[in-house]
Amino acid sequence: YLDFETMASEIGEFDHCPLITIVLPVYNPNPDWLQECLESVLDQSYSNWQLCVVDDASSDAQVGALLREYELLDERIQLAFRKENGHICAASNTALQMARGDYMALLDHDDQLSSHALFRVVEAINHNPDASILYSDEDKVNEEGQRYDPHFKTRWNPDLLLSHNYISHLGVYRADLIREVGGFREGFEGSQDYDLLLRCV
Repeated sequence: YLDFETMASEIGEFDHCPLITIVLPVYNPNPDWLQECLESVLDQSYSNWQLCVVDDASSDAQVGALLREYELLDERIQLAFRKENGHICAASNTALQMARGDYMALLDHDDQLSSHALFRVVEAINHNPDASILYSDEDKVNEEGQRYDPHFKTRWNPDLLLSHNYISHLGVYRADLIREVGGFREGFEGSQDYDLLLRCV
């Protein structure tokens, strides 16, 4: 574990500090979970990020109010409200249109990032500058804040990938690659990340 001061020192030695755009589609989440998600982005030790939040016509007024509050907190947070619910692929594509980053990280509205998640991504990019797709281990957090059910992922395994999406979150993609394959395909809701990943591969 590295403290923030040590991490800041290491960031200063990176050859490349790319802008990471975090794509966050939102639809009627538990407001408490959404707030924890947003706070986990603000708590990142790596600061060169952009958060593109797209609300997909949530019916819960608390969601919109919370998002507007966070938009005012940090200029790196960009917010859009869709007038009609288009589901996660359409909402994610709206976020892609707002994105300015060199890389795009996919986040769900009930996810939480480790405070050093983006630092580790950028560290990996500096060690592997030709990498187009990066991914991390992940686990779950219960309502008491306790972690459980960790998923420690294998190294790159294209055969395993054809049987299931072991990449999942946190998944980070070169932005030009996502644009090259056309972003998310509507009609693949529920497996949209897997569909995107297979086309990028």
